[in-house]
Amino acid sequence: MKIHSQKDPYESPWTTGQRVKLLLWEYAWRLLCSWTPKPANRWRIFWLRIFGCQIYGRPFVHPLARIQIPWNLILHDRACLGSRANAYSLGKIEIFEEATIAQEAYLCTGSHALDQVAKNLITAPIIVGAHAFIGARAFILPGVTIGEHAMVGACSVVTKSVPAGALVKGNPAKQAHLHSSPRELLGNEK
Repeated sequence: MKIHSQKDPYESPWTTGQRVKLLLWEYAWRLLCSWTPKPANRWRIFWLRIFGCQIYGRPFVHPLARIQIPWNLILHDRACLGSRANAYSLGKIEIFEEATIAQEAYLCTGSHALDQVAKNLITAPIIVGAHAFIGARAFILPGVTIGEHAMVGACSVVTKSVPAGALVKGNPAKQAHLHSSPRELLGNEK
């Protein structure tokens, strides 16, 4: 976990140069990528690389995915960031091969030190293991690792790391049975 230096809550933890780069990134994604059709993935990957994203193989990034800081993102072969998935990459996010981040899922690497007057930014990495699946609208907190082949149910809030092969669901996410029905995964166990 990294605590960023700030004198007060209104001071940015980023240097002027970093803020300019973030502004350029925001406009580049909006103007050059967010309107492109899904098959134009290579174009979007090209721009992610230009802005420092580490790319291995051929991941897929939906045009409506949101990436806060691309130089803090690492994507492996066939990793997928779905429609409106949010990689809030104030800290490092690494998504390993064939892992899927479903639509509107939120990977959040930043929070605030609420016990400090300056409410300093705190960042911690998120790692999503190979072949893992993060369900729609799930929320992953800073410092969480999702193990290989693990599954996170839709709308779950993951506050702790998930072991390899596990299935978690709920708020806060708790381990569920691997043979749960789709209704159970969504929390509709009636």
